[in-house]
Amino acid sequence: MKDGFIRVGAASIHTKIADCISNTEQIIAMMRTAQKNQTKILVFPELAITGYTCEDLFFQDRLLNEALLQLKNIITASKSLDMVTIVGLPYVFNHKLYNVAAVIYEGQLLGLVPKTHIPNYSEFYEARHFESGQEILTEVLFEDQIVPFGSHLLFENAQMPAMSIGVEICEDLWAPNPPSSAHALAGATIIANASASNELTGKSDYRRLLVQSQSARLVTAYIYANAGVGESTTDVVFSGHNLIGENGAILNESDCYFVGITYADIDVSKLASERRKMTTFKTHDEYDRVYFNMPIKEFKINRYYDPTPFVPSNPQLRQKRCEEVFNIQIMGLKQRLEATHTKKAVIGISGGLDSTLALLVTHMTFQKLGLPSENIYAITMPCFGTTSRTLNNALGLMEELGVTSKTIPIKEAVLLHFDDIGHDENLHDVTYENVQARERTQVLMDLSNQIGGIVVGTGDLSEVALGWSTYNGDHMSMYGVNASVPKTLVRYLVDYVAGQYKGQRLETLLRDVLDTPVSPELLPAEDNQITQKTEDIVGPYELHDFFLYHVVRFGYEPSKVLRIAEIAFHHQYDKEIILKWLKTFYRRFITQQFKRSCIPDGPKVGSVALSPRGDLRMPSDASYRLWLEQLDHL
Repeated sequence: MKDGFIRVGAASIHTKIADCISNTEQIIAMMRTAQKNQTKILVFPELAITGYTCEDLFFQDRLLNEALLQLKNIITASKSLDMVTIVGLPYVFNHKLYNVAAVIYEGQLLGLVPKTHIPNYSEFYEARHFESGQEILTEVLFEDQIVPFGSHLLFENAQMPAMSIGVEICEDLWAPNPPSSAHALAGATIIANASASNELTGKSDYRRLLVQSQSARLVTAYIYANAGVGESTTDVVFSGHNLIGENGAILNESDCYFVGITYADIDVSKLASERRKMTTFKTHDEYDRVYFNMPIKEFKINRYYDPTPFVPSNPQLRQKRCEEVFNIQIMGLKQRLEATHTKKAVIGISGGLDSTLALLVTHMTFQKLGLPSENIYAITMPCFGTTSRTLNNALGLMEELGVTSKTIPIKEAVLLHFDDIGHDENLHDVTYENVQARERTQVLMDLSNQIGGIVVGTGDLSEVALGWSTYNGDHMSMYGVNASVPKTLVRYLVDYVAGQYKGQRLETLLRDVLDTPVSPELLPAEDNQITQKTEDIVGPYELHDFFLYHVVRFGYEPSKVLRIAEIAFHHQYDKEIILKWLKTFYRRFITQQFKRSCIPDGPKVGSVALSPRGDLRMPSDASYRLWLEQLDHL
């Protein structure tokens, strides 16, 4: 439960119809199994104690009284279990029968939640037996204990407020206005559904879609426990199809006709973080809260974290993502050119990844506009650190794309500027590097004035996050097409284009760009080889992109970012390496906001972006002390 992680389970028993004793024995056995597996919330199906398909046996006092007796046995068994258990049974209130879910913790019945929507169509005849609990919010006496009874109840861990559970039952999810919508608006981060959904051709897909979409709309975790094997097959078959979703993703699901427990580790702090940023997620308080005290304990989470969160691991999804990103970049630049009545563009080409991607985007944009490729002025500006490899790749790309190519060496201009400001050319410090970057930007800006074009920026999201750019140098342009594309995605975008030119020279050039070490090439080359490798200085971009995604998207504590990074990169980096670069990330991310505060316009392509106009509004003089101090103690 530390860091917001909670292990939950959806259980399906081998139902014995009307045999409350057998069903309860199975329920208690599964509760104990779940406890051994460090489960904190366990949900059983609708009417699990009796079985869902008892039909007119629900009119028999013998069945109803035994169900209550077995509920007491389940409550007694829960005394030694540090786990919330939710189990379905029939319950009589005011001489009416209700289909309820009992919520239990450590020997106490926390509350009874009645089903709201009672189906009475097709194969369902529940209205023959059960009343709707839609308007009920009251209390009942159970074993000398006053117990809340109603649909507007939330069950909240006093030790962890983000662990707030709302309950609905089967048909409630399928209704036009599910109770879970109100639960979530009242603060529930977890929805438990005790269900008995029969199987039909295609129904499992629709059931999965419902859980996905409802968890996404409500920004919740959703635990769906379904009745299955053993229920009557007189007219229908029940599958025991269990699902656990979280904010639109299915974390785990069982096969159909499953008996056992389906587990998943949900992250309620992630859900709470998402909601804090959603101003349209309006809360209301027409609910009673039932509090319980579950201690926060750490456990080894069983949850996958993609080491490249910006890049889909599925090849087909990755290709689709590349198409979408290119289209957004193209349409962004196209609109800017049309709005400014500009038909020419200037772009600096180094032979590296970012400028290559920007050139490809600009070329595709001009094709869409019906403008000649010659209207793209691609400028390479070799200086002290330029190698023949990057220079030749830059020139080759320009030639293959048919753009206007210019080579403007800047060495003499830089040396003259060193002389003007009294800087020793043998002192390879930040001034030595930044003079080159600013000289290149001056050339591009002046040339754009000369031809009546705009300067297309090449810097990517990862560089923006780390401040890995020269202020008023490569930091500046008239439109930054890569501004929200992280470095890990840049590689796949270039690779995506390379794959469209199989066997051609352009593919060869793009593949070599992909194989070239990332470098600003601002320090002198040795034996015509790159000496300044960015990832040796600021750290691996795959780590920084992972940090960036989880820090900006969810606002996690540094300790949690470290924890999930260890999971994602356990085969690649040890804790010490991850911790080292995480400290670098926080230090640079917080101190470099001043560069982002005046970043040029550029199109947002994903859920994480750093534009000061819309996505990240942060003071440029903020302190990183709180973040670094926590990491120093890990």
